[in-house]
Amino acid sequence: MIHRSAPHLRLALRLAAPDTADALAERQRPELLAVLSDRFGLPEEMVESLTGPGGAALRTALDEDPQAFLIRAAETGDPAIARAVWQARYRIGPNSTGRGRDLPELLPAILRAADITDPRWGAEDGLVTLLQDEATAIELLPALTGPFPQLVSHTLVRLARFLPMPVAIDAGIALVQLATGEGLLAFVRGVEQLPDFDFGRPELLDLMREAAAAADPEAFLRERRPAGEWTGPEALKALLQVREGNGPWSAPAGLDWELIRREHARLPFGTGPSGGRGRRDANRLIQLTRWEGCPDDLLMECFRADPMTTTRVATALPFEALVGPEAAAGKVPLDDALGKGIRTGRLPVDRVLAEVRPAAEVLSELPYDHEPTRKALAGLLDRLGTDPVNWLTCYARMGRARGSVAELIEDAASPASGKKRNTTWPRPLEAVFPATPPEASRAAFLSMFQCASEEAQIAVVPHFDARAVQHLLVHGDPAPAVRDAVVAAHGVPALASQAATGSLSPEKLAYLLDLDEPQVDANLFFHCRLDEGERERMLAGRLRGGGTRTVPEELLRVLRETNLGHYRRRLVAGLESGDLGVARTIAERLNLRIPAARLRLLVAVWERGGPDAVREILALDRLPVTLRRQTEKLLALPDGLDRLRDRLAAEEAPEKLLAFLNKAPGYGNSQLDKLTGEGVPLPWPELIAAHRSGALTPRAAEDLAEHPDSPRELLLALLPNTPEGGRYHSSWPQLALQHGTLTPEDVLTHAAPAHRGLALLRRELNSAERKADRQELRERAAALAAEHLGTDPEAWAVCLQLLPTFAGTFTELFETAAAIVRPPA
Repeated sequence: MIHRSAPHLRLALRLAAPDTADALAERQRPELLAVLSDRFGLPEEMVESLTGPGGAALRTALDEDPQAFLIRAAETGDPAIARAVWQARYRIGPNSTGRGRDLPELLPAILRAADITDPRWGAEDGLVTLLQDEATAIELLPALTGPFPQLVSHTLVRLARFLPMPVAIDAGIALVQLATGEGLLAFVRGVEQLPDFDFGRPELLDLMREAAAAADPEAFLRERRPAGEWTGPEALKALLQVREGNGPWSAPAGLDWELIRREHARLPFGTGPSGGRGRRDANRLIQLTRWEGCPDDLLMECFRADPMTTTRVATALPFEALVGPEAAAGKVPLDDALGKGIRTGRLPVDRVLAEVRPAAEVLSELPYDHEPTRKALAGLLDRLGTDPVNWLTCYARMGRARGSVAELIEDAASPASGKKRNTTWPRPLEAVFPATPPEASRAAFLSMFQCASEEAQIAVVPHFDARAVQHLLVHGDPAPAVRDAVVAAHGVPALASQAATGSLSPEKLAYLLDLDEPQVDANLFFHCRLDEGERERMLAGRLRGGGTRTVPEELLRVLRETNLGHYRRRLVAGLESGDLGVARTIAERLNLRIPAARLRLLVAVWERGGPDAVREILALDRLPVTLRRQTEKLLALPDGLDRLRDRLAAEEAPEKLLAFLNKAPGYGNSQLDKLTGEGVPLPWPELIAAHRSGALTPRAAEDLAEHPDSPRELLLALLPNTPEGGRYHSSWPQLALQHGTLTPEDVLTHAAPAHRGLALLRRELNSAERKADRQELRERAAALAAEHLGTDPEAWAVCLQLLPTFAGTFTELFETAAAIVRPPA
C-alpha cells in the first residue's frame, strides 16, 4: 500500500458491507494505522493503543473527527499521550485561515485527567516543561486553575498584568489549594526576586502576601473575590486576545460590557496607530468596535482617535459620530457608515436625512435596498412634487450644497428664496458609448430620483439630458410607464444609448431586441453579450417580430469596426446571411482560410441576391483566383447554383473534414478551432464512427471532446481513455460532467484507467451541491463492487493493490481481483 492509496482504502471501507469492511480493515491493519497516524498526528503504536483491537475499531477511528479523537486521547490521563496530543493539535489539518486548528478544549481535558503524583508530567521531557517552554499565553489560560502549581505560577507571571483581578485571585486560590499559604508566599518572593522584571500588578502581590499571612489564606482570597465576575472562559480568552491584538471577530456569548469598561479603565486597550505590527500603542480598542453591542462610549473613544478606521471596522457608529467635528472635517467615510448603521437601526434614517451632511454624499451612500430608507426619502421628495423646475433646481444645487438632504430639498422647493431656479438641465452632456456609471451628483440624483412617485418621474424625465437618460435606463430600474415617458420624450436615441452596455438584465435585453430598431440592434451587437443565434439572426436581417429586411447600415458599420483580434466570430456569424452588405463586409475584412467557408458565403449570397450579387463579391478581389474564375463560369449556367452547392457539399464531406482534423495543427489554433472558427458544421455521426474505426487521431478526438456541442455518444466512446485531470485547467471529462453531458455513473462504468476515473469522480463530487449525486453514486459503486468482490476481504485487498496501475474500467478491475482470489475451476 503506497501512501497516495490512502483515499482508496478509505473509500473501499465505506463501500464494503460492514462485516466485510471490518475484516478488510483488520487485514490492512498496518496500512490503516499509517493512515490514522497521519490523520491524527500521533505515532502508530499510540493510535493502536487508543483505538483498541479489531477492524471495527479502526473503521470507527477512520470516520472520527480528529479533534474529538485528540480530546478523547487527552482524557486517558497518560502523560506520554498528553504530550503527544498537545504536539499533534496543529498537525490535524488547517482551519479556514490556513493555520493549524485551535483546540481550546484540549488543555482543560488534559488537566482534568492528570494525576499529578505521576513524575512524568514534570520530567524534563514532560508536558509541563513543554508548556512552559512553548505554549502561548492564550493557550496557558486553563492552567491558571489547573493541578500543577509550577504551571499556575508560570502562567500567572506571564499574564498577571493583563488579567482582571477576579481571575488573578482565582489563580491565587488555586496556588493555595495546591501548595498552601507557604506556596503562595514563595510565589510572591519569587516574583520580587526576578531581575529586571515588571510584574505590573503590585496590588496583587500585596494581596497575596496578606493572604499567605492569614489564618485561612483561601478564605481570605475568596472574601475579596467579586462574585460572578469573569467566570466565563470564553470572555476571558477574548479579552486577552484583544490585548494581544488578534481578538475574535464577534463577541463571546453573554459578554458583560461593564466588565470590559472596567478593564479598559484599569489598563486602557490603547487607541494608537493601527498599522504597526507589534506596536505597544497599537489600537486594541478598535477590535471591540467590531463586536455587536459595543457601547457608544467605547465606540466614540475609538472613533475620536481614528475616525476613518473605526468607521470602516465598527459594526455601526452612534449617530453623534456623523454630526460631530470629525464628520465636518470629512474624516467619516459615509459609504461604510450609513448602510451598516441604518440597517442595524443604530442610525435613525429620519435623523440621517434631516441632519447628516453633505446631501450629495448622503444620497450616494444610502442603502436603497432598505425599504424604510426608500419610504422616508420618498416622503421628503413629495415636497418637490411634479414640478420639473423643483427637480432641476435640486440637481443644480446638489453638488455645492453643504446641508442635509432635507435642507437641500426644502431649499429647491422654495421659490421665494431669491436664488436662481433652473428650467433646463444644467451643464447637459451627451450619452457615451459604451455606457459608463453615473458619478458624483449624477449618481446621487439618480438614486434619489427613483424613490420619487411615478407621477413625479413621468413629469421630470422629459427634461433630462441625454447622459441622465442613459444612466436611468442602464443603471436604474424605471417602471414601464416611466420608461415609456422617456422614449416618448427622447425617442430612439435614448434606447440606443441604453443598448450600449454589456450589463443589461435579461428583461431589458429582451425588450430592446423586440424593438427591431437598427441603431438599437447595432449597439446591442457591438456592446452586449448576445448568444450566437441572436447575432446570426441580426446579420441575416430576420426580425424578432417576423419577416426580414436588408441588414441596415448601422449594423454594417458595427461589423466594419469590430476588433477581429477578439471578436472574429461575430463576423463569421454572418457567413450564411446572404445579405449583400454583410457578405461584402466579411469578404473585405476576413481572410477565409477554409474552402468550405468561402463557398458557404457565395452560396448564401447567390440564394438571396442572385448572380449579380455574387459578381459584386467576386469583384472585391478578396477570394482566391481559382475560386473566382470557377464561380464566374457557374454564374452563366442555368444550374450554376446547384453546382456551387455540390462543390460546397464536397468540401464539407465528412471524409474531407476528417482528414483536415487529423492533420498536425502546427502553431496556433487546433484544426478543430480553424474549422469551427469559420462556421463549418461538424458531422458528428461520421466523426463518432471514425473514432470507433480508429480513423480519428488521439489529438483530434480530444479536441472534439472539449467542444461544447460534443455529443454524449462520442464522449462515452472516449471515456475508456480518460485523460489525467488538469491542475490548472479542466479536462474534457470534467467539462462534460459540469455541463451534464456525462453523468458520474458514466464515469463509474466506462472510465479507464480506473484510478483516473476515481480521481475524476472525487474531484467533481467534492462539493455541497453534489451531495445527492455523491450518495447515489456511492450506492451504485457499492452494489457494483459487491456483485464481483462479494464479502471476501482478500478480494477487496487485491482490488486495492491493483488499482494504482490497472488499465481497465472499474468493472474490469473488480472482475480481475475476484478472478485472482477465486480462479475458475
